Amino acid sequence: MDTKAFKRSLHSSENYHRKGFGHEAEVATQLQSEYQSSLIQEIRDNNYQLKRGDVTIHLAEAYGFCWGVERAVAMAYETRQHFPTERIWMTNEIIHNPSVNQRLQNMNVNFVPVEEGTKDFSIVGAGDVVILPAFGASVQEMQLLNDKNCKIVDTTCPWVSKVWHTVEKHKKKEYTSIIHGKYKHEETIATSSFAGKYLVVLNLQEAEYVTNYILNGGNRDEFMAKFSRATSEGFDPERDLEHIGIANQTTMLKSETEQIGKLFERTMMKKYGPDQLNQHFQSFNTICDATQERQDAMLELVEQRLDLIVVIGGFNSSNTTQLQQIAIERKIPSYHIDSAERIGPGNRIDHKVLHQDMTVTDNWLPDGEIVVGVTSGASTPDKVVEDVIEKIFELKATPVAV
Repeated sequence: MDTKAFKRSLHSSENYHRKGFGHEAEVATQLQSEYQSSLIQEIRDNNYQLKRGDVTIHLAEAYGFCWGVERAVAMAYETRQHFPTERIWMTNEIIHNPSVNQRLQNMNVNFVPVEEGTKDFSIVGAGDVVILPAFGASVQEMQLLNDKNCKIVDTTCPWVSKVWHTVEKHKKKEYTSIIHGKYKHEETIATSSFAGKYLVVLNLQEAEYVTNYILNGGNRDEFMAKFSRATSEGFDPERDLEHIGIANQTTMLKSETEQIGKLFERTMMKKYGPDQLNQHFQSFNTICDATQERQDAMLELVEQRLDLIVVIGGFNSSNTTQLQQIAIERKIPSYHIDSAERIGPGNRIDHKVLHQDMTVTDNWLPDGEIVVGVTSGASTPDKVVEDVIEKIFELKATPVAV
């Protein structure tokens, strides 16, 4: 499929919208009242610190809602105002935050239903309004909705679109796109739909497996079994790893994406020689600025003396997971929660362990004076962060029953 031609055709359609509908001021007031926080502003104004009783909060200097997320949520709110009577669907969560998605559902903006792991678009009718989320939708979904004559509101973050342009450049040169990401993540599914040949690698360990195969060969069946759900149809490692380009899911850990890119560059240089590198390898910077800023701020936060870190964001939020990974690497106790409701009753917390299930930890707040680092993923409203901080203050101010 010529995805570039399809996008040009779609973008020229009167049913396609990727800008607001003229309700910006009204929606901005609504978003401010629902999602912003005077407490968080107070902490920012006080050099990102606040002490109350025995608790000192250190807030990361870059955290929470990024521009792309704000834009997507604002467009969704505007869509509801602009189409007050039409049925409105979302192809997926608008962003990875449960409170925001629930708020939209309360506004009668509903998800396309999923049956046995597959979206059921049969319920979507001609003339319905369909919102594409911040991390995009696959080109096949866009084509289906366009064929149904739906009104499409595209909130895809421009940074995600930038990655799509990159894999289309790979496809034009018949290069295989090596995508650093999670093959089941909606963004990576969308990105791979714009690619030609592709291989998704989760981490540096998987990338090393692939580069070793490039240099030394290996068991083809083992390779295909390992990446059975992470390759394009008809992928052949014997044929499709001779010319490669690097891309990424924008919310992955910046340092690991860079390591993976350098690893493949060295590998192709070793196999084909420096003079032939540009004929076998392509790399463009597709790391999201907001993701990078939040990771850099987290790296600064963990340099401070902290008793623990609270990482706030949706449990399916990749960029939030990367922030927690930084805390774990520094061996600082960390707790990933999605809302203040995960704290209590008593001195206990219900939290997500990295790459594992939910768990409950008792006595998670130490006695006496403590310093708590706080950060949040790019899909987390300030109001949610405020609620968590207030809950910590409240717990430490409450005497423990003997």
